[in-house]
Amino acid sequence: MHEPTKQPRLQEALMLTDKGYRDLKAAIAACTLTNFSMMIPFGIMVQMILELLKPLSGGVVSWQKMWLLFGCGILGAGAVFLCSKNDYRKTYVVSYKESEKSRIALAEHIRRLPMSVFNSKDLTELTTNIMGDVAIQEHVLSHVIPQLTANGISVTVICALLAFFDWRMALAAFITLPISLFIVLGSRKIQKKLGQKHADAKLEASGQVQEYIEGIKVIKACNLDGEKFEMLENALRTMRNLAIQFEFGTGVFVTGAQVVLQAGVGLTVLVGAVLIGNGRLEIVTLLMFLLIVTRIYGPILTELVLLPELLYHQIALGRMRKLFETQTMEGRTDEEISSYEIALDQVNFHYNQGEETIRDMTVDIPAGGITALVGPSGSGKSTVSRLIGRFWDVNGGRITIGGVDIKTLDPEHLMSYISFVFQDVTLFHDTVYNNIAIGYENATEAQIYAAAKAACCEEFINKLPNGYQTMLGENGSTLSGGERQRLSIARALLKDAPIVLLDEATASLDPENEALIQQAIGALIENKTVLVIAHRLRTVTEADKIIVLDRGRIVEQGTHDQLLEQKGLYHRLFTIQQESLGWSV
Repeated sequence: MHEPTKQPRLQEALMLTDKGYRDLKAAIAACTLTNFSMMIPFGIMVQMILELLKPLSGGVVSWQKMWLLFGCGILGAGAVFLCSKNDYRKTYVVSYKESEKSRIALAEHIRRLPMSVFNSKDLTELTTNIMGDVAIQEHVLSHVIPQLTANGISVTVICALLAFFDWRMALAAFITLPISLFIVLGSRKIQKKLGQKHADAKLEASGQVQEYIEGIKVIKACNLDGEKFEMLENALRTMRNLAIQFEFGTGVFVTGAQVVLQAGVGLTVLVGAVLIGNGRLEIVTLLMFLLIVTRIYGPILTELVLLPELLYHQIALGRMRKLFETQTMEGRTDEEISSYEIALDQVNFHYNQGEETIRDMTVDIPAGGITALVGPSGSGKSTVSRLIGRFWDVNGGRITIGGVDIKTLDPEHLMSYISFVFQDVTLFHDTVYNNIAIGYENATEAQIYAAAKAACCEEFINKLPNGYQTMLGENGSTLSGGERQRLSIARALLKDAPIVLLDEATASLDPENEALIQQAIGALIENKTVLVIAHRLRTVTEADKIIVLDRGRIVEQGTHDQLLEQKGLYHRLFTIQQESLGWSV
């Protein structure tokens, strides 16, 4: 078995694929070629100036040579155009394609992460990872690394060539370069510290903006909009102040380095004047050096700006790397489940090192029957259902389906056996048809229409402007809660998985919608292994088995009649709910 080859440091730092790294090297070569091609018109201009200065030394201008140089200048301009076109294609187009791959890879990676990651990270940070951080990676690949490296190569080559003409003048022209680079690179710790604070402030401000928009109804109702919403105002003010500090802190070092670098022009003039005064240099050579130095300082000044930019971008690349290094949930995809009884064996679970939510739970959920999980709020009902779906892995014990430990199964493979119907329905900004089709992507139109009919969706779908092709608002905002819930049941019907997990599917619904959804659920759970989570105990009185939870433990289990006879927690909860039916305002 071959060991994986070690990636070059640059490839690893930028998180590039092998092809992406090859493309980056091609981009650097293309940028370098462009830099050298741009020296052709400049070199021709220097030759024309030297030709025009011949009368000063007693010579005669050769107009034939001037016309020849002019023709070469036109060809040189054509060469610059072709090199720049190749540069754009190799640098920008390729970097955009690489960023597309990075976004897709990040989205795929996020999809396979355990839910515990989403408990510790907010939506803003993950959105920033996919959009903002990848955009920064794209900028680094298109505007920073190729230009920075190409400028370094071209400056080094030109410096070496000038040294052949006169090493003293070349030394005078470039002696300030290492000093200016030291100023920028020597301050990288300060720049990194300021950059990290600025990046954190941007993330915090983005989070506050998102919270403000998502909670705008509550904010308006509580009169917290505008300047009265202090958290948003403070986050934006902090971001502004840190942005000023960062720009000022970086600008001081970059501007200082640029001043030191351009002092090389004066030093070149001074050394040239001394050498001319001693008769060791011709004025034409001095003029040539001055023209070249003023031209070559352009790329060097660009380097001094790009270096701090690269240091700042490393913060975003570090965030991306950290996310990619987060362990995904893996497992087998070739393990088939032939029976659908679910067993929890001494299961323990806690969220993010907190207090245990599930404690030493052992219970069987029989196949082909309806099992209900009930109990007070916070007793662990929803947690159990999500552990069965392997949204998280248990901290102790094990969960099996048909005798197979679900921890050994790939989450997507496991989910092919399970249909979830949540209380909080998620719909996408797409057509009604496509929102149902998510349940089974290879379904035919007939299957989708049949699922919608069984879920009691046809009536309201036919009233929509374009029927099944009507575009829903974000998260189905154009539909009522009951209509959204029925669409989610249509998805589950279309999927036709042997195990159905219902998490408060009829909670917070009016009686009319509840009756329709109960009818839809009846079609969904036929001949399935069903686990129902319910607060309304009257909805699960006919369940084959009722499991009563309290503080993460099983305190009672049995049928409705058996539990009432025990006079325990279930009896107390059921009695309270029955009494509440007679309440009025």
